[in-house]
Amino acid sequence: MQRRTLLGGLAVSLGGYFAWGQPAWALGGTLPALGQPAPTFTLPTLDNRQISLTDLRGQWVVLYFYPKDFTSGCTLEARRFQQDLPQYQARGVQIIGVSADSVDSHEQFCDSEGLKFPLLADTDGAVSRAYGSWLGFISLRHTFIIDPEGIIRARFVKVNPSTHSQEVLRQLDELGVVG
Repeated sequence: MQRRTLLGGLAVSLGGYFAWGQPAWALGGTLPALGQPAPTFTLPTLDNRQISLTDLRGQWVVLYFYPKDFTSGCTLEARRFQQDLPQYQARGVQIIGVSADSVDSHEQFCDSEGLKFPLLADTDGAVSRAYGSWLGFISLRHTFIIDPEGIIRARFVKVNPSTHSQEVLRQLDELGVVG
């Protein structure tokens, strides 16, 4: 059971997925509110390219933060997203992973796992902080579903890497995202 409490007007989630629209605090800081614009960013990816959230307007985005390339939980989570990638593509949804790892680490990770979606290098944690997903030197395992207008429609704070992709797909179904 998830407990919610108010602390000085700030909604606090004590574990689990937080479903209502008020700002919330998680271990990594204040989470952006549901129904509000997602914090914008531009981060480097492979091949000396950059991806900006504003470049993805017009499509649904699953933005997932994870701690570290090549660790067991992060590898499992990435594999599940890759395994389900055709279902995301059929819905017109772009998956983006973010961690504090370097572009070179991401390139090796994508190559070793056959990942066909972008991983972004948030080496200073600025984007992770903006999404309440920063723990000093790593990104926490949080996910946000952002609609085509750039509005946060869902967020996941307590993530099980082995089942998370299916959980995100179910949420996309509930939001009526179809291809």
